[in-house]
Amino acid sequence: MSPRESQGRRDEDSHAGAPASEAPLERPTVFRADLFAGRTLLVSGAGTGIGRGIACLFGQLGARVVLCGRSAEKLETTARRLERIGAASLVQPTNIRDPEQIDALFARIEAEGWSVDFLVNNAGGQFPQHSIDLSDKGWRAVVDTNLNGSWTMMQRAARFWERTRGAGAIINIIAPHRRGMYGLAHTVAARGAVADLSRNLAVEWAPRGIRINCVLPGPIETEGLEVYSDEARAALAQQNPLRRLGDVQDVAEAVAYLCAPSGRFVTGETLVVDGGHQLWGELWMAGRPAGWEG
Repeated sequence: MSPRESQGRRDEDSHAGAPASEAPLERPTVFRADLFAGRTLLVSGAGTGIGRGIACLFGQLGARVVLCGRSAEKLETTARRLERIGAASLVQPTNIRDPEQIDALFARIEAEGWSVDFLVNNAGGQFPQHSIDLSDKGWRAVVDTNLNGSWTMMQRAARFWERTRGAGAIINIIAPHRRGMYGLAHTVAARGAVADLSRNLAVEWAPRGIRINCVLPGPIETEGLEVYSDEARAALAQQNPLRRLGDVQDVAEAVAYLCAPSGRFVTGETLVVDGGHQLWGELWMAGRPAGWEG
């Protein structure tokens, strides 16, 4: 499959009132249109939600985009959307839990003659369940994806840059581990570990010209909320001082800030985009257990 070259057509879809994940591609942004011209973004989990939003914003700002994720069909949908705004993309289905598939991803990028300037580790997943009921298999599956997958992507990117005499920025999309997401102990453990790992590698890899930061979104309006109960979803918008859900563009622009020259002196940090949830609010994603009602 060769890289997609654009036809330069604008997205003509009308999505008034639609979820943020389905909003028009060329949304108002504070960044100039050619900010990432000549640069390449690699984003995981690019077929839906936040990953797709990041891919579309960077494409809008002139970047070429490498799209990876488990679903080839969803990645192709993102690629077609990028094509309509004039952005070149390369699709490589990849399960980040499999190091061999990650190796194949970077080999494909190199074989196509593409570079990587920015890696955004967005792929991940979890399911709501009270921690006392979590199976060993469920725990390991979430930790393997969110922690081990992110680690392997970061290490292979660093090796890619060493091999190609390049350097770049890594952004890890994590989750509200600081105040907790009750009923999601597996992802809180994994995402907290990614934050600590990012701080460690930011120091270790600084001499290599690699900056590493995290973006920590709060409740964001995407199709990913569908795994939670109606009760949990209804409560999400009320569990931060701004009393609303965030938007994929809120997260995408935070990533752009860290990748652009505006973030050139920022490394080892976590940029929180959560409407103030870290200051106030609770997230009971599997419902309140006995003893916590009311």
